[in-house]
Amino acid sequence: MTDPNDSTTVRQFTVRADDDGVRLDRWFKRHLPQVGFATVSRWARTGQVRVDGKRADPADRVSTGQVVRVPPGGDAPESKVRARKPLTEAQIELADRMVITQDRAAIVLNKPPGLATQGGSGTFEHVDGLLDAFAAEGPRPRLVHRLDKDTSGVLLIARTPGSAAFFSKRFSGRTARKIYWALITGVPSIEDGLIELPLAKQPGTGGEKMMVDESEQGQSARTRYRVIDRAGNRACWVELQPLTGRTHQLRVHMAAIGHPIVGDGKYGGPEAFLSGSISRKMHLHARRLIIEHPDGAPLDVVAELPEHFAASMEQLGFSEADGADLPEAPRLPEREARKVAAKAHAKQYRKERRGERRSDRRTRVDGPGFDDAPPKKRGPTKGKGSPKPAAPKPAPAKAPAKPTVRAKRPTGNPASRPASRPASRPAGTGAAPRTGKR
Repeated sequence: MTDPNDSTTVRQFTVRADDDGVRLDRWFKRHLPQVGFATVSRWARTGQVRVDGKRADPADRVSTGQVVRVPPGGDAPESKVRARKPLTEAQIELADRMVITQDRAAIVLNKPPGLATQGGSGTFEHVDGLLDAFAAEGPRPRLVHRLDKDTSGVLLIARTPGSAAFFSKRFSGRTARKIYWALITGVPSIEDGLIELPLAKQPGTGGEKMMVDESEQGQSARTRYRVIDRAGNRACWVELQPLTGRTHQLRVHMAAIGHPIVGDGKYGGPEAFLSGSISRKMHLHARRLIIEHPDGAPLDVVAELPEHFAASMEQLGFSEADGADLPEAPRLPEREARKVAAKAHAKQYRKERRGERRSDRRTRVDGPGFDDAPPKKRGPTKGKGSPKPAAPKPAPAKAPAKPTVRAKRPTGNPASRPASRPASRPAGTGAAPRTGKR
């Protein structure tokens, strides 16, 4: 490819496999971010930007092997690519130490507990800030999903923009399988169950805390859990599979059924901590990730436990070998699976149409013949000679709606109260009613 920084001459770029099928304006955003959308649209209107020698529109999609001709100029001083912040030797060493495996499309990390995935208010050390360690040449790697700061385990990083789009579709379409290990307090009465409780942001917390919300505002959330081993009635080791991807979903769901994750004081309160020498850190670990790969063979990665989690497992008498068997995840009902696929498709379609809609607006305002458009016809004004509007026809009487019968639930914060009636049911039982403890 031509040097993207040399804007004094005509540049020729060959479309790579990672960019196959993307819109031309998206291609510019990936490879020439200093060239704004308005400039790309102007070049397209005047025929200066071409694909394989032919005029092109910003909404056209490019294919692997095609040649994009970019005219000189177009660099906006205020849109120059931000210089990468140099990393210290300690940061580079930390980034290299987290790597489990990597290839041309992906970098898989084992994120330690206590390290945030992204920066925020008062957060300066995070995984996103370390990704320059893997980008000596070429595009900067990108995050495609997140883990909570205190959650450890598998974190997938996309190496190129094309692989980022590929992996993001697998996460949004819920075809990626995520398996977590956790230590929880107590032992659920149902040892292999499905938790279905909608979640919403808790008011007054600035969006930093979630709660169970069964009103129309709550988003559906489903978690499958399986007890692997137990330490009497004191605690147990569970495998968790989130079938949806809500914020803090596993933590809120386990606290809502009365068995918070060990070390999760935010949702479990004092009951989330075990006495003795068990660590007070969060015991939630993203153990395994199974996801499709752009090269065809699925990516199946396992992350080792952090020190505090492994030490707690040993003290409670648990053996990692007992968690090797992985049962099949329950499939979504056909109707729900279609809804999930339709939502993912609609979201992607809206993202792709954003640039197109901006282009349409500019064409309507700046295009030829705009000033020659005939004036809009106005209807009769109100006055003496104005015809009176016809009286609306009465609407037919509707039958009164039948009330929805719902079971009464205890009031208060559902995520922090002990669950006398856990909202879980045995996995694989369809839409059976929720069962309580016996």
